[in-house]
Amino acid sequence: MAKNIAHHIENQFQGKPRSWRPLVYCWRGGQRSGAFVTWLRLIGWDAAQLEGGYKAFRRHVLAQLDTLPTRLRLFVLAGPTGCGKTKLLHTLAQLGAQVLDLEALARHRGSLLGRAPDGAPQPTQKAFETALWSALRRFDPTQPVFVEAENRRIGTCHLPETLWQQMRAAPRVTLEAPIDARLALVLAEYGFWRHDRKALKAQLLRLKGVVPNAVLAHWQQWIDRGDFAALYRDLMVRHYDPRYRKGLATWSGPIVAHFSFSTLSEATFADLAAQLIAIAASFRPLATVTRETSRA
Repeated sequence: MAKNIAHHIENQFQGKPRSWRPLVYCWRGGQRSGAFVTWLRLIGWDAAQLEGGYKAFRRHVLAQLDTLPTRLRLFVLAGPTGCGKTKLLHTLAQLGAQVLDLEALARHRGSLLGRAPDGAPQPTQKAFETALWSALRRFDPTQPVFVEAENRRIGTCHLPETLWQQMRAAPRVTLEAPIDARLALVLAEYGFWRHDRKALKAQLLRLKGVVPNAVLAHWQQWIDRGDFAALYRDLMVRHYDPRYRKGLATWSGPIVAHFSFSTLSEATFADLAAQLIAIAASFRPLATVTRETSRA
């Protein structure tokens, strides 16, 4: 153990300032982490030991994930692929609203082609749950929390049952935009696939048996020709949109507002975000509002 402690101090901690305050843990919070804390304190760092170790912390996280979502005023953004739900979340955050960005925590867009642009791996399920717990515990339960309508699974990460059920029952705002505007956004956000066409083909082949072989062949040909506009348009119309509608059909939360807009400009999202904050602040159960906007 002493050799291991010396190795860490020499190779990882030597350059740390005197103000460094490390938290040390092992599985049960026993002698291993206790000995490490003792040595770090002897050096001069204000080290602390995680009581009960990672095992106790993990139990605490899971228990909190069962209760924290029930205390929050969730407000769900729903709409088909390419209508700017994630961009709207970011705009809401910029205006000071509370936002739960599940795709950012999972490092995945939640769709077949939703991997991170740089190909970075997703967090483990445990790491995802810890990050989610950390986000949930910071929210003010008296204020709305905006979240995007997601599948239960975001790539390889799964939403905890309590949060998933709370989202499905929460009030919803639906977003709608013309297919051409949505296509332009999808081409921009998924443009990285142009540089990894082999992987793109492999991903689409996972739909074998879900869509006809002739359709898969057309998709492969469009990739070879570099016609990503035709590919993404067909994917949205044939696969993404029907799948999204089918999934949302089982959600029970009331639709409290509907926004239909013609462009996906910065001004549009700023306007939508401001209206959403006002609607969420004044929302009361059973109240339904419909609003239309086409601001450029």
